[in-house]
Amino acid sequence: MKKTLFLTLLVVLWNCKEKPQENEVAKNLKTYTIEQMMDNENVGGGSFSPDLSTLLVTSNRSGIYNMYTVPVNGGEFQPVTESDSSSVFAISYFPEDERMLFRMDNNGDEIYHIFLREEDGTYRDLTPYEGARSLFYGWADDEKGFFFGSNKRDSRFIDLYKVDLETFTPELLYQNEQGYDIGAISRDEKYLTLSKALNTNDGDLYLYDLESGSQVKINESQSANSAQDFTPDSSALLYTTDEGSEFSYVMRYDISGGTREKVMERDWDINGTYFTRTGKYRVTYINEDAKNSIEVEEVATGEPMTLPAIGDMDITSVSFSDDDSLMRFFAGGSNSPSDLYVYDITSGEQRKLTDVLNKEIQPQDLVKAEVIRYPSFDGLEIPAIYYKPHQASPENKVPALVWVHGGPGGQSRQNFSSLIQYLVNHGYAVLAVNNRGSSGYGKTFYQMDDLNHGDKDLRDCVEGKNWLASQPEIDPDKIGIIGGSYGGYMTMAALTYTPEEFAVGVNLFGVTNWIRTLRSIPPWWESFKDALYKELGDPNSADSVRLRAISPLFHTDQVTKPLIVLQGSKDPRVLQVESDEIVAGVRKNGVPVEYVLFEDEGHGFVKKENQIAAYSKILEFLDVYLKQDKGQPIQDGEIMDIQTDTE
Repeated sequence: MKKTLFLTLLVVLWNCKEKPQENEVAKNLKTYTIEQMMDNENVGGGSFSPDLSTLLVTSNRSGIYNMYTVPVNGGEFQPVTESDSSSVFAISYFPEDERMLFRMDNNGDEIYHIFLREEDGTYRDLTPYEGARSLFYGWADDEKGFFFGSNKRDSRFIDLYKVDLETFTPELLYQNEQGYDIGAISRDEKYLTLSKALNTNDGDLYLYDLESGSQVKINESQSANSAQDFTPDSSALLYTTDEGSEFSYVMRYDISGGTREKVMERDWDINGTYFTRTGKYRVTYINEDAKNSIEVEEVATGEPMTLPAIGDMDITSVSFSDDDSLMRFFAGGSNSPSDLYVYDITSGEQRKLTDVLNKEIQPQDLVKAEVIRYPSFDGLEIPAIYYKPHQASPENKVPALVWVHGGPGGQSRQNFSSLIQYLVNHGYAVLAVNNRGSSGYGKTFYQMDDLNHGDKDLRDCVEGKNWLASQPEIDPDKIGIIGGSYGGYMTMAALTYTPEEFAVGVNLFGVTNWIRTLRSIPPWWESFKDALYKELGDPNSADSVRLRAISPLFHTDQVTKPLIVLQGSKDPRVLQVESDEIVAGVRKNGVPVEYVLFEDEGHGFVKKENQIAAYSKILEFLDVYLKQDKGQPIQDGEIMDIQTDTE
């Protein structure tokens, strides 16, 4: 009895000790405007200059993505481009001088062109093909040219070209008549990998001989196969496959002998592996429970490189200089945007080149995500990522959102999101569900939603809502749903087919009419179209009956809860008409609907000005319709259109 009383007293004392600390965080919590939260900088890329003195990067510090250089020893960013309309994304320095390659499209239409920037600051379009997209595939091993793909000959198929750096005249290396996807190119330029999707998971992989025109199938049975890299001597190919396994692993295919050997396997999907230019190191990316785990191996010894330690941050990507003396890497987390570092491999010295978190934001005010799992309606375990506001407690219950990723087949990751942190900072819990059909949890889980969209995957989201409702810090009557692209479809499916489950819906450029969307996919998706039809259904067959049944547009009379829709007018994947029509249909019910349309955005919003406008409208909408007391009447003027054109 004394022991029991003593232990009880310890627990009480411990709780008394901890609760003031927890309350102190909430008490001192600062809330931030969307302008402050979007003033976090997003930096990407990192190509070393030939003399290794600078890095060429992409940043949105100007409000739109542009190219910058930054000294590897630290210093100020120097702007290279100053676009105020279309985003500019750096590709690379030239191998032997400080000319640069970059890509642009037209405000999100995904018709990419490759541009050359001369050392004097002038630039020109190297792929000025009207209506055709061009994709950079890497530098030639002799560094006298580069490879790119283009659908200029046939809008459906990507052909492979090589550009000589003296004349910049493209030479056709492979004419794609069969709808293959182009993969790795061997360093001796004798071999090319081609792939053909069988469904959205499986695909056949081929080795194509550029000299003879012959090709050999590499995989032995139906599985997911993806070319990664040829060995530096071009004698073998590394590729990932899930043949005979739930998760992808690395295989080596010997070209001369046609033999296969398993090289590397982990408990999760290996998403990619490649050799550095000298061949000294091999870098491997593993999708470990929705975040990157990176392994670098010294090829000659098989010994792993010890990567730099950055506190409790995760290294999210790495890249090496051509001579393997320097490594640039990014490190961040769910509660911290990723900063850029340079690591000197010989000395072990590391230098932080950026400080991307807005200085007005206190790091302790941001929320670190927690990976949780909950049982769905049929007992299937569903992984999810939970963001709990600091101010949430059983005494201060907060509203919540089920967040649904894009896809189908995408994955919510443990990455930093300014929008999620903004919502959480303002008192909304967020549960990012990875419903059945999500990638990263094995191919069986991935294929569970095939020809079943808007049904069991939607029920997984409803069970995510039920999990939230069972948490003591959540107000069970104030749970909404939010998602973009396929997640936007799931939002509309939830409001349509389970109209009483969620209090509100936030639809960011979501599909609402599957028949039209599948019939109007961009021509450059031709090689993937049949695979997409196998997962979702063929709109030109009897499948159209089911596709109509799962398309929210045809059932808008069922929607009873407030809705906000956000759309980019240049979106080539989910056309503006999708959002126009769903808004018109739901408004006929007298349901509160807000519509935010951007004339200069595509599939997703990349300009800070537009992000600020969009995300502030989302919070305003949620504050009115989710945080409000139930039964509050709708006021005149709450249904509105907002059109923003910053061109």
